[in-house]
Amino acid sequence: MSVPVFEEFEPAADCGCPGCAQRRRDLALGLPVRSGGHPAAHGARRALVLVTAAGVVLGGGGAGAAVALPRPAEPVGPTGPSVPVVPAEAEGDTSATTPWPGPETPQGGRGPLHGAPGPGSQTSPNAPGEPDPDSAPTGSQISTASLPRTTRADIINRAKLWVAAQVPYSMEKYWSDGYRQDCSGYISMAWNLRSNEWTGSLDRFADPIDRTELQPGDILLFHNPANPTRGSHVTIFGGWTDYTHTSYVAYEQTKPRTRKQPTPMAYWENSDRYVPYRYRGVISGATGAGSTATSTPFPGAAKFGPGANNAYVTQLGRLLVDRGGRKFYSQGPGPKWGEADRRATQAFQLAQGWKGKEADGIPGPDTWKLLVTGGGRSIGGSGGSSGPSAHATGFPGRGYFRPGQSNAYVEKLGKQLVKRGFGKHYLSGPGPRWTEADRRNVEAFQRAQGWRGAAADGYPGPETWRRLFR
Repeated sequence: MSVPVFEEFEPAADCGCPGCAQRRRDLALGLPVRSGGHPAAHGARRALVLVTAAGVVLGGGGAGAAVALPRPAEPVGPTGPSVPVVPAEAEGDTSATTPWPGPETPQGGRGPLHGAPGPGSQTSPNAPGEPDPDSAPTGSQISTASLPRTTRADIINRAKLWVAAQVPYSMEKYWSDGYRQDCSGYISMAWNLRSNEWTGSLDRFADPIDRTELQPGDILLFHNPANPTRGSHVTIFGGWTDYTHTSYVAYEQTKPRTRKQPTPMAYWENSDRYVPYRYRGVISGATGAGSTATSTPFPGAAKFGPGANNAYVTQLGRLLVDRGGRKFYSQGPGPKWGEADRRATQAFQLAQGWKGKEADGIPGPDTWKLLVTGGGRSIGGSGGSSGPSAHATGFPGRGYFRPGQSNAYVEKLGKQLVKRGFGKHYLSGPGPRWTEADRRNVEAFQRAQGWRGAAADGYPGPETWRRLFR
C-alpha cells in the first residue's frame, strides 16, 4: 500500500478570504498549551496522536502510516496575524528549556528585559535589596512598595518616545530599550516595569477603576483568557478628545507601528470588554488637556522675568489662569515672559498676604509650590485646598474641578446645583470628590444658559460660577 502524501496549506498572513481566516483559526487552536494553545484543542490533538499511534501498531507498524500535524500557529495581534512563531530550540536558544515564570502566549509572553539578566542568574536586574515584583506567584497582585515610581507626565512622555521613533510592531523583536515591540511590551515600557509583561499579567501591576475616573497614563485592557490570540489588546489613555467623553487620545502599539490617534471609547472592537486600570506605582503628577496638577519641581527664578522664553513660563501662566488670573491675559499664556505674567504672579502673591519683595511678580519656590499643589488663596480672595473653607463666592479656579480632585469647592458646587434644580445626575451626594455626575449637572446648567460647544463642556469657569451663585 502506498503512503499518502500530505501537503500542508499555509494561509497568507494578509488574506481575508474565509478559507484563510478559518485555517488561521485552526492553526491557532493547534498550538500546544505551553505556547498559548487552547487546552481543549491540545487534548483533542493528543487524542488524535494516540489513536494514530494505535493504528500504526495494529496495522503492523510498517513504514506506511503518516499523520500531518498542524504547524505552530501564526500569532494574531490586535489588527491581525503576525509573523509565524519559530520554536526557540530551532534558533539554538537553550533558554527554551527553562522558561520565564508565568504563562506563555502567542502574543508574546512574560520575560525579562531584552539583554538584562533573567530569573535564576547570578546578577539580578534589580538593585541590591530591592524587591523583585516578578518573584510573586503568577496571578497575584504586585505590592505597591515593590513597583518603580513614576508620574503621569513620565508615562505619557515615555509613550511619546515610541510614537516619535515609529517603532515597528512585532511580537518577537525588542526595541533598543529592551522592551518587546507589541502592545503589552509598550505598556511595560511606558510604566517603566522591570520586565516584559503580556495582557494576561498587566493587571497584577494595576488597580481597576471606573471609566469616569480615567486620567492620562491609565490603560484600557482587554484580555481574552479563552483564546489570547482573539482580540486581546491594551492602549494608554492620553485624555478625552472633547466634553462628550465618547472618544479619547490613545497611545498604542499596533500594526504597522506605534501610533497616537483619537479612538472611540473604549476601542474599535470589543469596546464593552475593555477594563480601565491605573498603575499602582503612579505618584503625584498629571498631563494632558484640562489638568493643572504637576510634579514639576521649581525650575529656578532664572526661568522667569524679562527675556525668559521657555515652557515653564507657559506652565506658570496656565496655573495662574486656573487660579483667577485670566483677566491679566489678553492672549496666551505663552512661553515668552510678558507684563501679563508679572502682574498675574504679583496678584497671586498679594492674595497670600505677602508684601515687598515677596510680591514682586517673579515666582519663587513658595509661589510655585502653592500654584502646582492648589494651595493658598486664589486671585480674588477665595481659599485654595490648603486654605480656609470654601465659603467665599469668588471662583476658586478651574483646577479644582477635574477628575481626581477632592475638595470643599466641589461639594459646594454640587449643593448649589441641587438647589438650582440641576442635580438629577446625582445618585448619591453631592460630595467633595469630582465625578462624572458633577460634570453632567454642570453641563445641564450651562446648556440652560444657551451655551453650546466648548462653553458647555461641564467644567465650571468664572461665568458659570457667577451665574450659579448669583
